[in-house]
Amino acid sequence: MYIKNKDALLRLPRGGALVGALEEALSAADPYKAVASHVKRAGGALEVAGRVYSVRGRAHVVGFGKASEKMAEALVDVLGDLAAGGVVISPRGSGRLGPVEVVKGDHPVPGADTLVASRRLLEYLEGVGENDVVFVVISGGGSALFEVPVEGMELGDIARISAELMRRGADIVELNAVRKRLSRVKGGKLLRLVKASAVISLIISDVVGDRLDTIASGPTAPDGTSREFAIRVLKKYGIWGELPPRIRAVFEGGEDTVKEGDALLAKVQNVIVANNLLSLRRASEYLSALGYKAVILTSMLEGEAREAGRVLASVAKSAAYSGLPERPPLALLAGGETVVTVRGGGRGGRNQELCLSFSIAVRGLRNISAACLGTDGVDGNSPAAGAVVDGGVAEEAEAMGLDPFEYLNNNDSYTFFEKLGRAVITGYTGTNVNDVFIALVEKVI
Repeated sequence: MYIKNKDALLRLPRGGALVGALEEALSAADPYKAVASHVKRAGGALEVAGRVYSVRGRAHVVGFGKASEKMAEALVDVLGDLAAGGVVISPRGSGRLGPVEVVKGDHPVPGADTLVASRRLLEYLEGVGENDVVFVVISGGGSALFEVPVEGMELGDIARISAELMRRGADIVELNAVRKRLSRVKGGKLLRLVKASAVISLIISDVVGDRLDTIASGPTAPDGTSREFAIRVLKKYGIWGELPPRIRAVFEGGEDTVKEGDALLAKVQNVIVANNLLSLRRASEYLSALGYKAVILTSMLEGEAREAGRVLASVAKSAAYSGLPERPPLALLAGGETVVTVRGGGRGGRNQELCLSFSIAVRGLRNISAACLGTDGVDGNSPAAGAVVDGGVAEEAEAMGLDPFEYLNNNDSYTFFEKLGRAVITGYTGTNVNDVFIALVEKVI
């Protein structure tokens, strides 16, 4: 059970179906289960997502990310005596997982711990033989947890440039395009440091759209950006002219990233073992078994959270009034990652804000219920992961003297839902495949 206050939420209209679907979505993103379902052993052979490997040498486990410990634990269990050792980097670090060492890195900004841990991982890889197989477990947070600067750069340089790009509004593709030029291990460069005959990367995607070169900055994937693009990004945000000559020289003449067609890529298999769409599909299957017609609208939901809430409400109302896109009983599912422009001083996050906006838009339509949560268990600055709502929420709140619009405008969605007993509490889940939204429409009005 992932949802800690499940019993309270089950009492809400259609709470059982919503909570059950959310539990299924979280189960699909469980790091241990995701890895164990993709890697099978038969004697000295390994099957990974349909590809079979005969292990002539040893098998090693390295990795980095917020889910790396659980992913590595699953691999150690599946590999058994084939697992020779390894190093994984996590935000906590916990000693050992059998033969695999777990070391602490920094998150969300790389620091001294990240540098020490990353060098330890590369040191371990120096002992890997050509006949060996290396598993790399990759998940969200990997960009900060695994970093070794190129010659002429220091970790502080990367941290400062990254922070300035984020402050000036760069998106994740722009940010990672710059980071890759400053790193020895990003943009496919890790492959240059691995002598093994096979590299198998098992990836949990926290990136909308699942671009392999963006997840953890693509350490084992071909880079779809160029040094020229990175320089344009720095000029776009007014940073290029502020850089000292030694750093500009890295962008202009340093070793570039691995590109599509590079011979190194022949030895790597990149496998996404969990992502937003897989979680949506698992929730969809659960709801279909309950008798709902389940429709996945998108796994790439972005934009302002409150606007997304209104748009999703319009689709639910269309189903309720006109039977479009399908006639009820209908389940509408969406995933992705919205944003919140903070104007107030309240507590909340994008998922709860989306749900609050949705509940206002479906006011009075008690045949409509919805839930939304962040799969990492953390929604903004609140202790909740999301919320459960329905068409009666606005009236329920007003009967308690609460104004839904006031809480929405103050970005105080958690306080609102906590008072109504509708916040979803999971605690930190140890995974992240972005956000999951589910709306249930029971009957045509």
